Amino acid sequence: MKKMLNNKKALSPVVASIILITVTVAVSIAVAAWMGAPTFIFTATEQLQITKIDFAHGGFNVTILNTGITPVTIMDARVNNQATSITGVNGNGVDYDDTAGTVTIQANTRGWILVSGSWENGKNYEIKLISSKGNVFMRTETAPTD
Repeated sequence: MKKMLNNKKALSPVVASIILITVTVAVSIAVAAWMGAPTFIFTATEQLQITKIDFAHGGFNVTILNTGITPVTIMDARVNNQATSITGVNGNGVDYDDTAGTVTIQANTRGWILVSGSWENGKNYEIKLISSKGNVFMRTETAPTD
């Protein structure tokens, strides 16, 4: 009997290894969940691209592409930092609210908007679209020379 009591161990190496692996996995899952939470916030950011600017009679045809997963609402348009207005839209998922003067572009949608303004041949024009969240999307193009 005395021999049994002297030969007793606190934990066997197998049980100790299982407890250590379990704790490690639990901590790594907690850290992954904690680090993964901010990515959901950042993936909901607005992602709008101005892919092309065509110079048209009475303004600029601006081709837009929303590559994000959330709709983008354009509150303001500027040409060379001068306030202007959006006078027309085209494309499925591109909606114009004439009472508020805003344009909403749905997620994964391509379309175009007509930004009013005059232009001269050969000059550079910077088009800025400002969203309801305050993000600025811009592109610069040179007007045709002929």
